[in-house]
Amino acid sequence: MSLENLFLSWQEFKKGKSERPDVMEFELYLEDNIFSLHNELVNQVYRHGSYKTFYIQDPKPRRISKAKVRDRLVHHVVFNELYRLFNPQFIYHSYSSRMERGTHLAVKNLAHCLRKVSRNYTRPAYALKCDIRKFFDSVSHQKLLELIKNKIKDRRFLWLVEEIVRSFSVVDKIEQGGALHGLPIGNITSQIFANIYLNELDQFIKHKLLVKHYFRYADDFIIVHSDPVYLQDLLYYIGEFLKNDLCLELHPNKVRIRKLRQGIDFLGYVILPHHIVLRTKTRGRMLRKLSEKHNLILDHKLEGSEFYQSIQSYLGLLGHCNGHELSNFIKNNYLYFKQGD
Repeated sequence: MSLENLFLSWQEFKKGKSERPDVMEFELYLEDNIFSLHNELVNQVYRHGSYKTFYIQDPKPRRISKAKVRDRLVHHVVFNELYRLFNPQFIYHSYSSRMERGTHLAVKNLAHCLRKVSRNYTRPAYALKCDIRKFFDSVSHQKLLELIKNKIKDRRFLWLVEEIVRSFSVVDKIEQGGALHGLPIGNITSQIFANIYLNELDQFIKHKLLVKHYFRYADDFIIVHSDPVYLQDLLYYIGEFLKNDLCLELHPNKVRIRKLRQGIDFLGYVILPHHIVLRTKTRGRMLRKLSEKHNLILDHKLEGSEFYQSIQSYLGLLGHCNGHELSNFIKNNYLYFKQGD
């Protein structure tokens, strides 16, 4: 890992973070910090630091584990290299943490698929929607490292990858036999690790089960077909593969087969014949957050420009569905706050 690579990665890493205290502190002695970090990496004496843990509502409580700036800089470098090596072998319809992908394209392509399978909404179409139980907590370190070692032979780079993987674990001796497992939600590397790990599932579903219409975003995935019995039969094979090959299991309460006319719920949107709407819970959460930020504005605890940016973000979200009525409500009630107010 060259000094030039570390400095270039720093410029990418600090975008949108330059005013955070820990980032400012690291940048105050930037050259010293990067030279020191480079020396540790070259001599393979680098040791990953501890994590700061906190919880966010997203919308359910999520445990976030935040590493120190120097470690997050290393994560950034490792992510870029792993992405370069592994991204070409990922299937097209894997949408999480990939350039030129994302939630909006996933929903758009799923809607197109549902229209195609339903013969322009003239025939029944069904979607099997699945979620993996405690995915990030359940990823096997041993299996993940095996998958990476099958692709990469550079021993120095593998040492660094293993240092990051082993820096965090959730140990459950009863369920996992004491084996190390778990990825921290908060590391950028966890995103590429998740795609590397679940690419095994993608390849199994596409090339072993020969499923034609399959979409995955992180640990949520959907299969579309005209026959609900076919979808029900797939569940056994998918469940067995997850258990035996990846030490994972489907969430028992989040496996559903739904008709298109009932609405297919995916990534905050609900796809229906002829239109896409925002999920009711997403809509309620959006309005609640706008109201909370509006009150902070009135109490002079939030800048108008920050509130304006939130509004534009929500309007962008609504631009990808039939959200005209809600967009007008937001514009009429909140858009009098202009950037810079």
